[in-house]
Amino acid sequence: MKPYHRLSQPLVRDRKGAALRPASWDEALDRTVAGFNAATTANGLSSFGVFSCSKSTNEVNYAAQKFARAVLGSNNIDSCNRT
Repeated sequence: MKPYHRLSQPLVRDRKGAALRPASWDEALDRTVAGFNAATTANGLSSFGVFSCSKSTNEVNYAAQKFARAVLGSNNIDSCNRT
């Protein structure tokens, strides 16, 4: 038995409380986009935020803030650099 288990494919729920089932990447990404769109429609673009890690490289942190600003349309970006 492996000491860890990794997902090899996306898992989705068909309704709240239902069991997870395997899905294609296209279905999982479509559901993600639909969820992001529903949240921004209901609560505005600032309903999303990104929290980045100080142990990540500068390039990863840059990509995270660029994703938050350009894709999500949010300036809510924070990191644990102060710890």
